[in-house]
Amino acid sequence: MAGVEQQLQDGVLCLTLQRPDKKNALNLLMYQQLADALKQAAVDEQVKVVLLQGQDDCFTAGNDLQDFMGGGELNQQHPTVRFLYQLAEFPKPVVAAVAGLAIGIGTTALLHCELVYATADTRFQLPFTKLGLCPEAASSLLLPQLIGYHRACEYLLLAEPFDGIAAERMGLVNRLLPASELLAFALAKAHQLAAMPTQAIQSSKRLLKANQQEALHYTLREELNEFQQLLQSDACQQAVQQFFRKK
Repeated sequence: MAGVEQQLQDGVLCLTLQRPDKKNALNLLMYQQLADALKQAAVDEQVKVVLLQGQDDCFTAGNDLQDFMGGGELNQQHPTVRFLYQLAEFPKPVVAAVAGLAIGIGTTALLHCELVYATADTRFQLPFTKLGLCPEAASSLLLPQLIGYHRACEYLLLAEPFDGIAAERMGLVNRLLPASELLAFALAKAHQLAAMPTQAIQSSKRLLKANQQEALHYTLREELNEFQQLLQSDACQQAVQQFFRKK
């Protein structure tokens, strides 16, 4: 059954995107499953680390646009919004294993992860402006912090794709691996974190992120407001219709 598969082993909760026939495009059900899993994992003492992954040939093609466009207002109960806030506020380390496609949320979600491993040929892209939309997941704050303003404009304004080599060079990815080794390596690193003193790891994460939490929440809120308005625009409606015609 398509969705998000959960498996807990030795302190590591693996959240695996399982919709390969749609290149793991996230529908509202999957967002709901991810948000619920993170909410529960945040308070579950058995969970030390979360590993977010797809398969060794695909992470996620981003939003399932048809499903998303019919999902209603982007309020605090919307599954996508719930996931964004749960991920941004998650108190434990998140490790990501990324291959194939990492489009839209497949890239922006990585900005909230502690460790990211990918393949050299992963295709990252932030296609929001091409769809008549604006950045999401506080990427308008976090991406310039990570790679600088002008480079961020390349990816957030021009919506140009980039590969794993560029992602590693800019610091979005910790290490590149062959596809055959990716998932096992990311899992091993997650277990390495899970075996370390829990309070020390969580305190360290909190301190690393403490100075940007206020700005992060402000940016999330502002992006969602802009995103909601742009969804109703003619430019967005035409871009989405063109996307479906191409499909």
